Amino acid sequence: MQRRDFFNKAMAAAGAAVATTAVSRSALAALPEPVIQASPETAAPWTPPGVTGAGRPYRPVVTLNGWTLPFRMKNGIKEFHLVAEPVVREMAPGFVVNMWGYNGQSPGPTIEVVEGDRVRIFVTNKLPEHTTVHWHGQRLPNGMDGVGGLNQKQIPVGKTFVYEFEARRPGTFMYHPHADEMTQMAMGMMGLWITHPKGKHPNINEVDRDYAFLLNSFDVDPGAKTPNVNTMLDQNIWSWNSRVFPGISPLVARLNDRVRVRVGNLTMTNHPIHIHGIEFEVTGTDGGPVPKTARWPEVTTDVAVGQMRQLEFMADEPGDWAMHCHKSHHTMGAMGHAVPTMIGVDHRGLVQKIQKLIPDYMVMGERGMADMGEMEMELPANTFPMMTGTGPYGPIEMGGMFTTLKVRADQKPGNYNDPGDYVQPPGTQSYEYIGPVGATSRAPDAASTPTAAPAGSARKPESHKHH
Repeated sequence: MQRRDFFNKAMAAAGAAVATTAVSRSALAALPEPVIQASPETAAPWTPPGVTGAGRPYRPVVTLNGWTLPFRMKNGIKEFHLVAEPVVREMAPGFVVNMWGYNGQSPGPTIEVVEGDRVRIFVTNKLPEHTTVHWHGQRLPNGMDGVGGLNQKQIPVGKTFVYEFEARRPGTFMYHPHADEMTQMAMGMMGLWITHPKGKHPNINEVDRDYAFLLNSFDVDPGAKTPNVNTMLDQNIWSWNSRVFPGISPLVARLNDRVRVRVGNLTMTNHPIHIHGIEFEVTGTDGGPVPKTARWPEVTTDVAVGQMRQLEFMADEPGDWAMHCHKSHHTMGAMGHAVPTMIGVDHRGLVQKIQKLIPDYMVMGERGMADMGEMEMELPANTFPMMTGTGPYGPIEMGGMFTTLKVRADQKPGNYNDPGDYVQPPGTQSYEYIGPVGATSRAPDAASTPTAAPAGSARKPESHKHH
């Protein structure tokens, strides 16, 4: 049985199991209503109604291609309901993947609270196997840490467990399973947790826009829909919040906005995150806010496995600026492995013949990989291309961990709508040179360049030979 068939059947079996062992309706009456979100679009920031009883007013985060989980207040405690379940995630238009996640999506919804809040999270398990939730980076009672077998019993299929603790320190955190972790995280089980400071903090700036997303990756065979979970480093789908370019929403800012970007890494490798057009500072990590005296300007920061990084900058340069992982193969799609280099080889007509025997076969273009940006090759159904996405001037030749930062002077405060393509003012865009091109001159090789003779010495003429 192929691995993807096994998981598809397992998901079907899980549905039947939950139908017979699900929490009873009377028991669910005591729980917050689970909120389910299936749309892959970036949701508007969620502010609790009136913000009363929810701690101090705060600037809510915008989760890139995600959303914030609403809560209810009960006797002064914020109550949330997470449902661990199989989901189908649209990673890009026309490309869908079977995953496991929370409340209809992978990653699960972002949880936002305020420092000092008492929080209660109900977790209902609708997976085909047991699970737990670990609250990555939180200070909490040992029995709430969520490591199955160590801190608690596993959450059986169809059962609901409760986690309760105080959000003791502000910062950017994550949640994910600590049960069959290799499988469950490889299938997409993860989410963000944001704790806002309860008062003005000397090392936490007020910002105009606050974005958040997780770095995650998958190994999906061409034409398949379910990830291979026993993959260590050969993932071929590199994503932000389980989306790949051109499916990743842009980060939008008004000119001179102060912007915060929170990035968490739950892949199996590090990612140097690079933003064009601006300089930023790393203002926070999993350990908390970075003192202002310890910060320095950067345009790229490396986010290692299991880490969080908060980046902040002034959006003071208008335009559409690229933002991406600087590992080149992380901005490519599913055909990034075992592709033979065929530069200079005429292989017209061969690919179609080989694909009849090997449906997922693909070969590098004879002039380089840029041909793939033109989408000339026929691919198996539900296969994400190696290079995709177009801009106002043609193919962008990127995929995976890539999006844009769009800065506009006329963007309204609080407006996160995509303003469209940036139009460069006259005289500010690279252009083709039309005119004479002189002959290329080369400096002589150092080995054949005569050296100056010491003053007063005689020197014989040398014969210049090429070595």
